[in-house]
Amino acid sequence: MTGVPASPPIAAAQAPALAPTGDYLQRILRARVYDVAIESPLDPAPNLSARLGNRVLLKREDLQPVFSFKLRGAYNRMAGLSPAELERGVIAASAGNHAQGVALAAQRLGCRAVIVMPVTTPEMKVRSVAARGAEVVLHGDNYDAACEQARRLEQERGLSFIHPFDDPDVIAGQGTIALEILRQCSEPPDAIYVAVGGGGLIAGIGAYVKSLWPEVEVIGVEPCDADAMTRSLAAGRRVRLAGVGLFADGVAVREVGELTFDLARRVVDRMITVDTDAICAAIKDVFEDTRSILEPAGALAVAGMKADVHNRGLRDRTLVAVACGANMNFGRLRFVAERAELGEEREALLAVEIPEQPGSLRRFCAELGQRSLTEFSYRLADSQRAHIFIGVQISGHNDTARLIEQLERQGFPCLDLSHNELAKLHLSHMVGGRLPASAGEALTQGDELLYRFEFPERPGALMAFVSSLHPNWNISIFHYRNHGADVGRIVVGVQVPSGERDDWRAFVAALPYPHWDETANPAYQVFLGQGSMALPLSGVLVTH
Repeated sequence: MTGVPASPPIAAAQAPALAPTGDYLQRILRARVYDVAIESPLDPAPNLSARLGNRVLLKREDLQPVFSFKLRGAYNRMAGLSPAELERGVIAASAGNHAQGVALAAQRLGCRAVIVMPVTTPEMKVRSVAARGAEVVLHGDNYDAACEQARRLEQERGLSFIHPFDDPDVIAGQGTIALEILRQCSEPPDAIYVAVGGGGLIAGIGAYVKSLWPEVEVIGVEPCDADAMTRSLAAGRRVRLAGVGLFADGVAVREVGELTFDLARRVVDRMITVDTDAICAAIKDVFEDTRSILEPAGALAVAGMKADVHNRGLRDRTLVAVACGANMNFGRLRFVAERAELGEEREALLAVEIPEQPGSLRRFCAELGQRSLTEFSYRLADSQRAHIFIGVQISGHNDTARLIEQLERQGFPCLDLSHNELAKLHLSHMVGGRLPASAGEALTQGDELLYRFEFPERPGALMAFVSSLHPNWNISIFHYRNHGADVGRIVVGVQVPSGERDDWRAFVAALPYPHWDETANPAYQVFLGQGSMALPLSGVLVTH
């Protein structure tokens, strides 16, 4: 099971003594959402249930008219505006789902809507918002920049700002999901798993559940690289992240809301963080049970539920996961499919060294037996040895360990690269090249540095990145691949003489991009450098 261990249960001493949920219970019961929202079904997931040994139910918010739960809170907030406020219009900042909820609510209420979206927003989401009659303003590379612009336009145009999560009426609208879950269950479930971004969804669900059935666990799930609520609850105060990963763009929030954090302290039992591979595996799990494709944020709850079952050994429980969105960018499906098998530990990526002698490759293949392969790249290293990069089907982490032990016993040294980001993102597509001996007498293999970079994916962004590179250093490796995400990922090899390393580090530090020094990464050393199979795994985040 791929995932990060859950945080311990949130201690009661962290929360104020008085229960704050009564007011929200009334707000949720009075919420106006069904002018635009459906009562989404609570569907069984038979395949997941059988695999996990628990009764798994999926709350299908992906079936809403805008394929997300966000229209509930947006409409409930806007339905409470005065006629004068509706006449002036509304404004919101969003990367997609909240934008579509506001646009639909404005269309139904007959008011003007302005939506500020990051320039990095997938075209599909921009078109969906514009198709509902909203004015789309593209601004900035992330939600924070878009929100600042929305606040400026709010003042300039006299519009009403519709917050995506930190508003009592928005929270109450999202809380109607819990109302439906408890009505649809024949008896209260043991736990409800909820994706967390700004916190509006889990605040609303938690407030309702804890008012009626406090023994039901409310468990939040965040990506490892966008865990603002997890860190905030652990610290007892709101923590603002320096940066967030954008794969699960629907929850890519640097700081949770004031109201949502205050409620979460009282109603959330624990938080779980999961990685990208676990999210991709969850998307596949839901597809196999429903034939629907969730977006990464929409599958978070399922990924967290799986991790929690594994970590706590849960059996014979009734577990609800809120499938909260399905606005998937089609271009991401390739990336999701590639990573899902790793997330389920059904595939391992291995680097294997074989002696360069007659029959070695045949002997190696015989050791693999009837295992299915997903990748196989062979590269002669020198006259004595060759390196192979393989993706091989396995049945869990223990199976990977057994396979490595078997291969090494037969004289084939191995490295497990299944959790090596350089290998997964780049190396599998560029195995085979090495720095040529004729690269220059003054520059040697030891002068080559390897770095990974991420930058906001937008028109012209790749060329802007290339243009920022210093012309005095020779580029020896360059690999970019469009993953259908909101960030572009590049690996760059650059030849820097040892006397100029300080200049290089100063140059890199001044770039506005997260970057990782991969020079010591064994995946690079084995396949593109001059390393052996005995190097430790590495990949150091230099700045973020």
